[in-house]
Amino acid sequence: MSSSGGSTGSTRDPTTGLGCLASTLPARAWREEALARAAEIQTLSDWMDKLKEARGEENTKTNTETEADAEADAEADAEADARLADAIRGHVKAVERAASGRRPMMHTSARLARATSNIHAAEADLLRRAPARFLRGELPSMDAHVRRHLPVDDPRRVRMEDIARREVDKKPDEALDPREKENVIAAMRAASSAAAREQQRVRSFSAIISWASALLFAIAGLVALLGILHPTLLAMCFEPQPTPTQPPMLVCPTGESSVTSGDIDTIVQTTVSKWDVPLIEIIGIVAAGVTGAIALRRIQGTPTPFTVPVVLNILKLPTGALTAVLGLLLMRGGFVPGLTALDTTPQVIAWAVIFGASQQLFTGMVDRQAASVLDATGDKTYKATTG
Repeated sequence: MSSSGGSTGSTRDPTTGLGCLASTLPARAWREEALARAAEIQTLSDWMDKLKEARGEENTKTNTETEADAEADAEADAEADARLADAIRGHVKAVERAASGRRPMMHTSARLARATSNIHAAEADLLRRAPARFLRGELPSMDAHVRRHLPVDDPRRVRMEDIARREVDKKPDEALDPREKENVIAAMRAASSAAAREQQRVRSFSAIISWASALLFAIAGLVALLGILHPTLLAMCFEPQPTPTQPPMLVCPTGESSVTSGDIDTIVQTTVSKWDVPLIEIIGIVAAGVTGAIALRRIQGTPTPFTVPVVLNILKLPTGALTAVLGLLLMRGGFVPGLTALDTTPQVIAWAVIFGASQQLFTGMVDRQAASVLDATGDKTYKATTG
């Protein structure tokens, strides 16, 4: 009779699974989590191999005379278990290859999807190999995992909760029947897939915000470059109403000039500076950074490996630069009644601060969307089991 527990093929060194973790410095959170979980799964599979071998030797000593049909069943079970062990080994190797980063042409999202899917498949195979005591010991954790990621009315969650409740009343040596075991595995697989989709939503949302931030930074850079090369095209200068004590003036972000009877265009060209637009954008970025830091108080930390609050704050910076420039241009064009003429350069700078901080009116909607995305991660009206 062939030995059970995946004795066919080469035996894996228990320390090999930690090779990728020890050989390189930590790079990404998802990579370290995937490698650690893969090593844990392989270690548990190897432990089950040794456990089944020990039980096989014990059964051989106590039952020297075995019926032919029983021996055939044992060999069939051993072959099935060996295939599961080989499948787990293959999934673990796939995780190590995906997380090792040795294929630079493979996109990070593809490597993450490969690592996650193989971990979930290895976990399902591990549960099929698991002895009864291991499965019963892990049942509360599996029940919590299912209820955290599956909706309340999901039939797999309902079945899992029913099995977990009845497990409390079972005797210590009573095992799950095969149908219940498959129900547990199916619920775990569905919950893991739901958790992966939740992570995917957070990752895609973070990627969208990052690309939007990069695009806005590029636009702000082009606007600043245009202001440097052609200052008069984006002249943010104002002509306050003259008073008996103040002659006609032309007020720009970096300078002021008296308006004489000469050509106003000539006065604008001599007063405007190539640093007007960059200065306004820098002030808008500073104001946006301050308001963004204040807005972070309403955002909790995320359990996902994606730094959503950070990319949200980065988005506010180019937005603040553009709102500062656009706000002053709208004022110069008379879009805001009563605010068409600023009296001094400090007033122009002050309004740039206000318009830069006003980016929160636009990015606040993105903050609320981010909060809803993070709140939907791993929260399906989860409540701890009380038995």
